[in-house]
Amino acid sequence: MPIASQPVQDILHEVYHEMQPHIGEGKVADYIPALARIDPKKFGMAVVTAEGEVFTVGDAAEPFSIQSVSKVFTLTLALGRIGAGLWSRVGREPSGTAFNSIVQLEHEHGIPRNPFINAGAIVVADVLLAGHQPRETLGEILQFFRYLSGDDSVYIDEDVARSEQATGFRNAALANYMSAFGNIHNPVEKTLGVYYHQCSLAMSCEQLAKAGLFLANGGRNPVSGLTVVTRERARRINALMITCGHYDASGDFAFRVGLPGKSGVGGGILAIAPGKASIAVWSPGLNANGNSATGTRALELFAKKSGWSVFG
Repeated sequence: MPIASQPVQDILHEVYHEMQPHIGEGKVADYIPALARIDPKKFGMAVVTAEGEVFTVGDAAEPFSIQSVSKVFTLTLALGRIGAGLWSRVGREPSGTAFNSIVQLEHEHGIPRNPFINAGAIVVADVLLAGHQPRETLGEILQFFRYLSGDDSVYIDEDVARSEQATGFRNAALANYMSAFGNIHNPVEKTLGVYYHQCSLAMSCEQLAKAGLFLANGGRNPVSGLTVVTRERARRINALMITCGHYDASGDFAFRVGLPGKSGVGGGILAIAPGKASIAVWSPGLNANGNSATGTRALELFAKKSGWSVFG
């Protein structure tokens, strides 16, 4: 993975300048009322290097709803809780279908394809809930994000969580369907409550990039000096991100950007340059696959200018 021939901040400024004609492209996730009100002209980007240096442009300090980007971190917690036992309940293959599809569950007997589609993340939430009340589980999730980002201002946006719950009919269908196959062990409404609230976490690009830094550094947080996961587990989470992190557009993202990444319908994307940096971008307008349209463009351009790619 070549090192950038110019300073990271200069590359970010170039990307920000070249993205100006594209800021506002796409459509905000208006099926979630709280997200429908977000200004589509927002754009922020942050890079945190493996040495802990922070570089930002645009609205990188403004909190936004990270939505499905949270699934990387709840997966990390679930693997810490039950280890490889998780894979008996969730697969590790790309889905090839929409993030909220129910079709594959019937053919595969209630086992979701991977932990990053909605069904898979609901199972992960169910794992984290086991033996706890939802409030305790959410407290653990929130504390994990605050620890990783080094910032206690990370919070759960209750307005977004209420919007998710009020409109989450398809997610309820997924959870009940998996429950019928015995793959949801807690009361469905409690598991969904955890899922909706984790997706409602609000963070800035800078906070998110700091939180993801352990995945760029072999499982170790270079700021605190503490190991979050083993090097092998960090590698495997990155592998899942590059194969499954953008739903049925994961192959296209790998082709264009060449980095492990995870998107969310709030317009955020977390990307990992192993050994180099953690990168977060936010632009609320989504493409047809539910991924940030301008955010994907920005990461593609950044990867090209920096030379950071897992494919050399």
